[in-house]
Amino acid sequence: MAFDETLAERVRRALADQRGLVEKRMFGGVAFMLRGNMCCGVLGNDLVVRVGPGAHETELKRPFARVMDFTHRPMKGYLYVAPKGVATAAALRSRLKPAVAFVATLPRK
Repeated sequence: MAFDETLAERVRRALADQRGLVEKRMFGGVAFMLRGNMCCGVLGNDLVVRVGPGAHETELKRPFARVMDFTHRPMKGYLYVAPKGVATAAALRSRLKPAVAFVATLPRK
């Protein structure tokens, strides 16, 4: 599965100030890791965000968000965001902010 390289580049720029940012090609897309934990990624044309169980329902209510079901089983704490949900730089930053905040609470891997 190809992924949206333009969106991946936008994510790179948005997370450029995060120390230790690492990219990994995974599942036909790209994942962005912070402190060894997946924070977000790009699969196809969608942004994937790891917001954690506590923010899952709140973030799911936002426009263009849907449950991540990559394995055909819903993944609590992970969401897909359709392209319209990250159309601007500000919209992308607002989707990444809860993911970065959640991953900061996790132990370093």
